[in-house]
Amino acid sequence: MLAVHLALTGAPGIAAALAAVRLGARDVPLILGLALAASGAAAFIAFWAYFADPTIGQAWNWVLLLGSIQVAILAAFRGSLDRELLRALRVPLLLWILGSVFIVYLGFLHGGTENAIGMSGMRYAGGLPSDNDIPRYFAEWFAAMGHHGTPPVYPPDWLMSDRPPLQVGYVLSQESITVADTETLHYEILCVVVQQLWIIGFWALLVAARIRRRTMGLAMFAALVSDIAITNGFYVWPKLIAASFLIAAFALVISPRWTDWRRDWRVGALLGALLALGMLAHGASIYGIIPLVFIAALRGVPSWRWIGAAAVVGIVMMGSWSAYQRYDDPPGNRLIKWHLAGVTEIDSRGSLETIADSYREAGVSGVLRNKWNNVKDITGIARFNEDIGDTLEAIEDGHPKLAIVSIRLYRFFELLPVLGLLLLGPIAMAIRRRRRESEPDWSFAITALVYLGIGLLFWVLLQWGTPGSSSTIIHAGTLAIPLVAIAACVVGAAAVSTRLATAVVAVNALFVLALYAPSLTPLPGTSYSPIAAILAVLGLLGFGLVAFGDGLNLWPRARIGPSRSAAAR
Repeated sequence: MLAVHLALTGAPGIAAALAAVRLGARDVPLILGLALAASGAAAFIAFWAYFADPTIGQAWNWVLLLGSIQVAILAAFRGSLDRELLRALRVPLLLWILGSVFIVYLGFLHGGTENAIGMSGMRYAGGLPSDNDIPRYFAEWFAAMGHHGTPPVYPPDWLMSDRPPLQVGYVLSQESITVADTETLHYEILCVVVQQLWIIGFWALLVAARIRRRTMGLAMFAALVSDIAITNGFYVWPKLIAASFLIAAFALVISPRWTDWRRDWRVGALLGALLALGMLAHGASIYGIIPLVFIAALRGVPSWRWIGAAAVVGIVMMGSWSAYQRYDDPPGNRLIKWHLAGVTEIDSRGSLETIADSYREAGVSGVLRNKWNNVKDITGIARFNEDIGDTLEAIEDGHPKLAIVSIRLYRFFELLPVLGLLLLGPIAMAIRRRRRESEPDWSFAITALVYLGIGLLFWVLLQWGTPGSSSTIIHAGTLAIPLVAIAACVVGAAAVSTRLATAVVAVNALFVLALYAPSLTPLPGTSYSPIAAILAVLGLLGFGLVAFGDGLNLWPRARIGPSRSAAAR
């Protein structure tokens, strides 16, 4: 089942990548960005195809699959392709596959495949809300009904228009091909595979940064063995999907080729598509887009033609969804009012009106208090006394499981605590800022920290700030921020000392694995599975071997850029 969904999910992106190579593309970040954009666009089209009519949607799925196979075959076999470039592209593909294996089997370490959606919500944080099930619910509606009638409310009161449609589109894009029902295990595995597309975007970012190969491996391993990837990868709400596109867009902006790309309208169209897909996966992607725009402007303002192409693509993609929200299933602004105005009640007011009313009612003192709440949530101050107190009390009373739960929840909500030991990277940079082991590593770490600084500033200012509801807890923002933070910390440590970075990543990984391997709230009738444990270990080991491939001479001929012959051509 996992193999089937890997193949179906990967087919459009693989076809797009091979076609791009055939047409002359030679830059790995650009090719991977095209692959992700093709994957997301295929899912978005699937949503609209099923909206038009389920028969059209089913036909689109088969056209997409067979067309992807045909394009890949024609691109691969009509003349020679740059083999070194293909080897370089093989690395992120293998990382995505092996990362998916690790997340799936670690998640099902204590069984639960008979109730996969329930296991998804109970496995790590225990009793999470039903956000992981909402895309399945609406995908089943569109698969059966299309646009005939308004989708029913998901209990207790969620509308289809309340949340962006991209994960629904990914589910629909495989609905007519996988014969088993999508209610439980197929849906869970499909969505885990889609969540792991962040690996492709993350690899594109590291390649674009031109950092050392071993540093790339350390950053990839630290990101996979993190609370962000493990928890949000198995609990299948769409937040990691959105991060995939934002990070791939960030890769294009920081690439040394940006000077040329910012004058190429085709790259503008690609960047517009990636940013729109990020928003169509999760609305909080705006907090990752704002710093991206600032950094792009600092590195060189694109041409007007470039900006026009990006705007047209973004408007077409976002406009179609906005039209659905407004005319087919209004009002569609519930989450905007919740996160930017602190209003959870459903009413008829518009978004701007609600935001203005909330700020007026709070007054200057109330607004400042709310923004300070945002700062406390990011730093971990907000829940420190409560969660650390619960942890110590549980240890004193001889309840280690309760202590682990408290630690998991603390790291689930706050940004700096989830980084943990990795924060030694920026600290080392501050202490030894004039003694650098690698200038490229240092340069990328600084750029990533600037991205984080701008993103966090706007997150604090824009998020309303009600504690526990609409403040800056991790999942109320974009997961691109903690993933970029992981990269900044690890690469920053490596810029000072590779040994330091290796030790920090190793200790942090052991801690995270020890924290999340136990199943503390297992479903009735489940037990630990030796087979799942073996496959999870093999997936992690395989991921590490590929991530550190050059250092272990596994890929001695693989390169992240074009060959000399290709460059000459």
